[in-house]
Amino acid sequence: MPDPTLPAARTVAELRAAVSAWRGAGRRVALVPTMGALHEGHLSLVRLGKSKADHVVASIFVNPTQFAPGEDFEAYPRDEARDAALLAGAGCDLLYAPTVAEMYPPGFSTSVDVGGVSTPLDGLARPTHFAGVATVVTKLLLQCRPDVAIFGEKDFQQLLVIRRLARDLDLPVEILGGPTKRDVDGLALSSRNAYLSVEERRVAGTLNLALKTAAEALAAGAAVDSVEAEAKARIASAGFGSIDYVEVRAEDDLGRLGPGPLESPARIFVAARIGRTRLIDNWPVRTPVT
Repeated sequence: MPDPTLPAARTVAELRAAVSAWRGAGRRVALVPTMGALHEGHLSLVRLGKSKADHVVASIFVNPTQFAPGEDFEAYPRDEARDAALLAGAGCDLLYAPTVAEMYPPGFSTSVDVGGVSTPLDGLARPTHFAGVATVVTKLLLQCRPDVAIFGEKDFQQLLVIRRLARDLDLPVEILGGPTKRDVDGLALSSRNAYLSVEERRVAGTLNLALKTAAEALAAGAAVDSVEAEAKARIASAGFGSIDYVEVRAEDDLGRLGPGPLESPARIFVAARIGRTRLIDNWPVRTPVT
């Protein structure tokens, strides 16, 4: 059961009634969409929302349409009572926790497909993923109709996909990114980190070091293709089982860069597996000083 101090809405009608009451009082509303299994990264987004609006709605919905067959939909960690208590402590005003039937009623047949920024990286590694993300986020934005919606920069490609869909569909909402929150060793916080064994967690902590080293080399003028190759070799030698990608991409549209030194702001992206856990991360890269 959710924390009794945090009001909860289970239906679109309940959510809209609460938001309408706030709007009637001239209040601004922020939305923080999540899939639960909350950590400090999520809570930082709630606090950012509180700084941008009078009221914050946090949604918890493990969205089945963004999981491919064989991925971890059934195993994805779920603990609504714990999550609700954390949200209440972070200043959230309303938990929106719809059922699958509420989000995808019988006969549901619409999908939102965002081209361009959804194509590379995870778009190749998980071909159906971003259609599921774009569809559920579009629904959440239309259900809540917030002034601002906040997403973490750890999922930077997802952030760009959502910005693009909001722009293309003329949705009246500001999309903000919150900085990636990291553990003491630099590992990006993620709900899936709970899957890691003690040894896997030790290895996982080296992922961000490979990205940081690569970003520093790029900022010093190293060629993109050589830096990508070196980062991939370093990640593989650290003990990761497989690597989906290690790529430097343009920060604004994820366009391919290289093979030589950078000439515009970029990010280096990685997706790698250790055990049964797939980790993603990214690191900003600035152009070399000339």
